[in-house]
Amino acid sequence: MTLADADNRLGDYLKDRRARLDPASFGLPLKRRRTPGLRREEVAQRAHVSATWYTWLEQGRGGAPSADVLDRIAGALMLTQIEREHLFVLGLGRPPEVRYQASDGVSPRLQKVLDALELNPAIVKTATWDVVAWNKAAAAVLTDYSKLPPDKRNILRIIFGDPNTRARQSSWEDVARYVVGAFRADATRYGASDRAKALVAELRAQSPEFAAMWRENDVRRSGEGTKQLRLPRGGMVGLEFSSFAVDGRPDLGLVVYSPATPQDAEKIRKLVGEKNKQKDSSFRGGPKGRVRTP
Repeated sequence: MTLADADNRLGDYLKDRRARLDPASFGLPLKRRRTPGLRREEVAQRAHVSATWYTWLEQGRGGAPSADVLDRIAGALMLTQIEREHLFVLGLGRPPEVRYQASDGVSPRLQKVLDALELNPAIVKTATWDVVAWNKAAAAVLTDYSKLPPDKRNILRIIFGDPNTRARQSSWEDVARYVVGAFRADATRYGASDRAKALVAELRAQSPEFAAMWRENDVRRSGEGTKQLRLPRGGMVGLEFSSFAVDGRPDLGLVVYSPATPQDAEKIRKLVGEKNKQKDSSFRGGPKGRVRTP
């Protein structure tokens, strides 16, 4: 399908975005402008492309642009991330390559979604498998991430470095292989390979088992699965998990665990209740506020 066949949607979109820009904000003169926004040659100059070629592109006869040119045009038009993605879909028929974004947390709305899952342990992790958000059920059943420094809230560090977490897995080696393979795939898919190098080097030096699994170059899909966890006071709990991308931030992954049976749900309910009691007992004070005890 040519640009003409598509009713020149790319050209129409470029003209619309161009018309929305304020010339004054770019230090450009306002006199002798017949139409709102920037002129074509001004956008072309900002994007470092030929004014003639850019004009043809808006007219639907410039041919298919390269990803590099579209990226420069997106910058010249001051497009947002979602606008840039739409530009690539119109121009190339696909979204742009993912740019990795370091994240320190999630939006309040997403945290509310996590908190609403009372019996479903849920976490949000980055492309390098740092946990940046969790709910009460995750703290009770998986790991209480609030007790860890932010730089230690990494699933690989926990799996390979925490003996208690290792002992709770029904099959630690299977879990570890899955984590390594899925981590490798995520870091590559979301452009975080360079950022992951330091973590990989650290784990290879500290864990011979990680080093051996990393050398296998295995990749896994972090989609759905099941797992069995040993409870702190004995017994097992069965969990089914599903992974989802966060809209607008595909490098963030939402992982939701569901109790495998009604009996497992009751075990989780009990664990969450005990966790809440422990939290409440660590505070004292009147209605003016709670003070954490030493």
